[in-house]
Amino acid sequence: MFPPLKSKKALFSVAIIIIIALNLYTLSVAYPTMNHTLNLGGADLPRDFSVYYVAAWRMFHDPSQIFNTQILNNGEPVIYPPITPYKYTPSFLVLISPLLTLNYYQAFWVFDAIQFIMLPLMAFLLFKLLGNKHPVVALLVLVAVLVLPYPMAGRGLSVSYFMSWAEGQAKILLSFLLLLSFYFGYKGKAVLSGIAFGLGAFDPRFALLALPLFLFYSRSKFKPAIVAMIATFATFNAMALYPGVAQGFIGMLLTAGGTTPFYTPSWIPLVMIVCLVAVNAKSIVNEIRQRVYYAQRNGHSER
Repeated sequence: MFPPLKSKKALFSVAIIIIIALNLYTLSVAYPTMNHTLNLGGADLPRDFSVYYVAAWRMFHDPSQIFNTQILNNGEPVIYPPITPYKYTPSFLVLISPLLTLNYYQAFWVFDAIQFIMLPLMAFLLFKLLGNKHPVVALLVLVAVLVLPYPMAGRGLSVSYFMSWAEGQAKILLSFLLLLSFYFGYKGKAVLSGIAFGLGAFDPRFALLALPLFLFYSRSKFKPAIVAMIATFATFNAMALYPGVAQGFIGMLLTAGGTTPFYTPSWIPLVMIVCLVAVNAKSIVNEIRQRVYYAQRNGHSER
């Protein structure tokens, strides 16, 4: 028997407050690294956010060089250490472009602050998506996704979240947009689901991994969801039509992008996707069987 709805909401409200507090602790451990060059293991490392910031500047001033890792003598921000390859689609640069009104460190702090604010919103979305699951299962998913426990000395309770905060990684934003897409699909709001997924598809690897869940949650109206997703993705990536941008993106995929491992911040959306697939596995299998059955029956009826 599940607890009464009011008791369940109260239980999860307390759990979410504790979970966010635990992540705040990890953020507090990462904060001292956020006021200067990132130095881990005795080496100065380029932050992921420095890559985003420079690439966003280039989008407005020299788009053909978005995927170039060289320091350009064109007035762009020069951030030490030199940047690594930019590995997302141009749509991500459109999303973060307002941050260019701030200097680099201000933009970095604001980006992390916005992503931290997304955590309780992600908790709400997960709570809604897991509302019909056993409370223990739902709680375990919340802890796995929003805390991702992997303590290490000097890195808080979660290496994944510590590195996300310290590097200004975008995997929390990515996870939020994918969750938002699943939630809108679950609620039958196909167009909004497609828009959210199209915005969250800036990392092609996770777009592919999350596509089955997108189709599953939008199954009642998946055609308008797909149309909205394609339209959004195409619109926000229109920059790819500029000479040199598409070539740079493809070149990145064939070199650095194709060999990028799943670093610890990538575990956040990966664990989220795996958990949601696992808790919905039976329903997903039944949905596939029904689709195959109707397809076969329609095929026989047309003969």
